[in-house]
Amino acid sequence: MGWSTRQLAELAGTTVKAIRHYHQVGLLDEPDRAANGYKQYGTSHLVRVLQITRMKELGVPLAAISAMGRADEDPEAAIEVLDADLAATIERLQRIRSELAIVLKYRAPVDMPTPFQPVAGSLSERDRKLVTVLSRVFESEALEDFRVLLGEPNDNDERFDALPADADADAIEELARHLAVEIQRDQERFPWMKDSLAQAKLNRQFAESALQTAILDLYNPAQVGALARAFAIIETRP
Repeated sequence: MGWSTRQLAELAGTTVKAIRHYHQVGLLDEPDRAANGYKQYGTSHLVRVLQITRMKELGVPLAAISAMGRADEDPEAAIEVLDADLAATIERLQRIRSELAIVLKYRAPVDMPTPFQPVAGSLSERDRKLVTVLSRVFESEALEDFRVLLGEPNDNDERFDALPADADADAIEELARHLAVEIQRDQERFPWMKDSLAQAKLNRQFAESALQTAILDLYNPAQVGALARAFAIIETRP
């Protein structure tokens, strides 16, 4: 004697479709068949289906259940695997909640890189695009220093933003000298900035290319010229 597929499903509180799917993904062994060709499920099949159902209720996906093997053969190992998966899920959810709390606190855009969320309100659209690139290029320690600088008032920001694309050489030179003083001051506070690419988490050449692309995309030719001239001035100073 045995149970049909429909009877097994009824006993286990599931559906015939679910039973068939468990067979397809290798979670449930095929039963013996009667002389008439009908499947005959036994107690072991019922126990297995109930195990699968219970693990699904605990939030374990079928792929993970398959990887865990037979819980009835080594229940302790199966529980340890499940516990580790749940711990990882809890950690991930807690991290997400922490990040959402920061987003809500500072009313930052959801896509704003986490280190810059506290200063998101003071950033222009262009600044937000720039820090997005910075977050992909630099290590987290460097990003914290960038955040500090972005959060401080800076008179040169307005001068830089106001510089038109067709600015003459004198205007570019004047701004470059102001920027050189500021950049050198920043380098004294954060010595790694003297060779900023040393803090890149990407290949140095790729990191440099990414930054150059961002600068050319975000700033007009006069602004790019002022930045280049500022670094040239710094190189000539002792």
